[in-house]
Amino acid sequence: MGDLFSDAAAARGDVLAPLPHRVRPRTLDDLVGQQHVLGPGTALRRAIEEGRAPSMILHGPPGVGKTTIARIVADASSAAFEELSAVSARVDDVRAVLARARDRLGGNGVRTLLFIDEIHRFDKRQQDSVLHAVEDGLVTLIGATTENPYFEVNQALLSRCTVIELEPLTLEELEQVIRRGADALGATVPEEVSAEIARRAGGDARTALQTVELAWETATAAGEELTVGHVEDVARKRPLRYDRAGDRHYDLASAFIKSMRGSDPDAAVYYLAAMLEGGEDPRFLARRIVIAASEDVGNADPRALVVAVAAAQAVEHVGLPEAQLNLAQAAIYVARAPKSNAAARAIWTARADVRRDGIAPPPAMMRDAHYRGAAARGHGEGYVSPHDDPARAGVDHLPESLRGRAYYVPSPNGEEAEGTVDGDRDG
Repeated sequence: MGDLFSDAAAARGDVLAPLPHRVRPRTLDDLVGQQHVLGPGTALRRAIEEGRAPSMILHGPPGVGKTTIARIVADASSAAFEELSAVSARVDDVRAVLARARDRLGGNGVRTLLFIDEIHRFDKRQQDSVLHAVEDGLVTLIGATTENPYFEVNQALLSRCTVIELEPLTLEELEQVIRRGADALGATVPEEVSAEIARRAGGDARTALQTVELAWETATAAGEELTVGHVEDVARKRPLRYDRAGDRHYDLASAFIKSMRGSDPDAAVYYLAAMLEGGEDPRFLARRIVIAASEDVGNADPRALVVAVAAAQAVEHVGLPEAQLNLAQAAIYVARAPKSNAAARAIWTARADVRRDGIAPPPAMMRDAHYRGAAARGHGEGYVSPHDDPARAGVDHLPESLRGRAYYVPSPNGEEAEGTVDGDRDG
């Protein structure tokens, strides 16, 4: 028998709870977004509806439905729902859940769904504590994480779960969520206000609902109609999803590098701005620009490296926010420069040869001849400086086993192209 006070508290909690909790979807049909994995006819949706959902790791940014999906899966499978937060749970807490799951399964055949929020915060020992229960089918595990599970969840557990990547909600999906929230509040939300809330929510349904609730309460308290001004008052800063050590960091860094390589200065500046706004270390950004100046531009425009290194030095001397100007200038220069990876391919190929075949000795004429006895060993014999004979500049200086090997193959772009002069910088 339930505790009467607890039951009453739960009932009142449903009325007094924040709007995101009150309008949380109870079925897959009510769920907004994630149609790429949970739309009609998808394999995962069929599995959930048929009560055979696998253990899974739900990976995605905040407010996209990770907890909601876990609860829907539990309801669809008629399983008992157990929830732990990896922030506060201990191994003993996990063991207690598994003991209750064993009692349910043995006593009346009821399965248990264990939902672990922020599962990436579990250390290896904690993750291992649920491993056998998942493998034996004692529990169906649903882990939620905002971090890339391939980085943060150990391989043994990961191999026993299906990884599901959830996406931020689109503006249209967010407006649908906002209409649902407005109906629950009995609020009138004009279209332009709904659009502004959706724009500021950053793909996060929870943020959108919290904003509409607070903005409506603010307008109501003042006896005013809800306007964009109320939204601006309660949601002054759009949430930025960025983790300097996580998935978002690597995705944006990759996009930044590829934009410079792809001669798209607009995209390069955008991704630079996104990382700066997200709190990225400007020295990391400077290093990426310096690397791109040699890897992707090289001798097609040698000045790109000069500009990039100058920007890196400026970051150290000037610091943010002013150093954003130096970084932007360098990123734009590298993006617009003619492209060549000939220098990069040269060193990559040469190092691969050394790793495979070892270090080949240089020809005798190339060896050090400054010490007593070197001449008797043939060192320096036959060597003629190109300063004395310019024709010697074209002689093959490679080890004998590598004669004729070409590492540096100039591109037809920019200053690497024979006979070209500096011209259009659009690359």
